[in-house]
Amino acid sequence: MSNDEIFAAAYREHYWAVSRYVARRLDGRAGDVEEVVAEVFMVAWRRRADLPAAALPWLYGVARNCLANAVRGHGRRRRLVDRLGNDHTAHGRHIAAGPDADTPGGWVHEALARLSAADQEVLRLTAWEQLGIDEVAVVLGCGNRAASMRLHRARRRLRAEIDRMRPGPPIAEHSCMTAPKEHGHG
Repeated sequence: MSNDEIFAAAYREHYWAVSRYVARRLDGRAGDVEEVVAEVFMVAWRRRADLPAAALPWLYGVARNCLANAVRGHGRRRRLVDRLGNDHTAHGRHIAAGPDADTPGGWVHEALARLSAADQEVLRLTAWEQLGIDEVAVVLGCGNRAASMRLHRARRRLRAEIDRMRPGPPIAEHSCMTAPKEHGHG
């Protein structure tokens, strides 16, 4: 197969997975999602000779870099709009959430949001994108051992955040229900 055919196959096979990956990280800003996905595949086209056989983790790595650029650009635009005084608060538009506005599982997202961007990403790659540790390593541009350690540490920090949010006692890390041991009479 030629590089063009390899690119076309990767595009057909992975377009929607890359779109979902980007959309989950941009919280549904549809216009931005399309723009970032287009950028990902533009980079993939330019580097089609570099496309590996397992293209999806490589495409996620490209998407990760494109997202970082998009987020920086969005931040610059937001600061400019704020300086110009055209933000929503300047015009008295503020939306307050009602008491029933909590979404199911919202506490998980809240705990996740309290983590560093690096911790969030490694957790999302394994949970949302369902990647194995070897694929996570490709996306993050590190070795399998480093990816495994990052995931372990991120899970530990997420567990700590969840424990902080819960009013009750912390959940034991490795608990199981067992019957009480019987003591022999001897």
